[in-house]
Amino acid sequence: MSMSDDDRDIDIESDAEKRAHHNALERRRRDHIKESFTNLREAVPTLKGEKTFPQASRAQILKRTTECIQTMRKKINENQKDIDEIKKQNILLDQQIRAMEGGMNGDVYPDLLSEDDVCSDDVEDEDLELPDSSRRNKKMKTFHA
Repeated sequence: MSMSDDDRDIDIESDAEKRAHHNALERRRRDHIKESFTNLREAVPTLKGEKTFPQASRAQILKRTTECIQTMRKKINENQKDIDEIKKQNILLDQQIRAMEGGMNGDVYPDLLSEDDVCSDDVEDEDLELPDSSRRNKKMKTFHA
């Protein structure tokens, strides 16, 4: 079966259309990747607007992004430790307040825990029932009676 000239023209056009469509899709994919790296460069503080990295390579962008994520994770862990310590201090302070108020009423320091009890590592967040007023973001020194 031989193809007529018209059939060959249609095949050529369809091949050319397929190739053009594929090229357009590939161009869009590359543009999306390029835009994503630009957005990433602008989101990372050590690269954002930095004169020494105006044309940072993709490898440099990924490296700096990884470093930034690691630094942020470390800060988050440190902040969580601070939060946990402040929660413990607040519990101790609340107990000291109750003890002092109880002392004013003639009670002898009811249910006062020692600092070791409150600051032990085996105290879980679920074990801590904190009033809303204890959710402050400042470090407080404890008063030892």
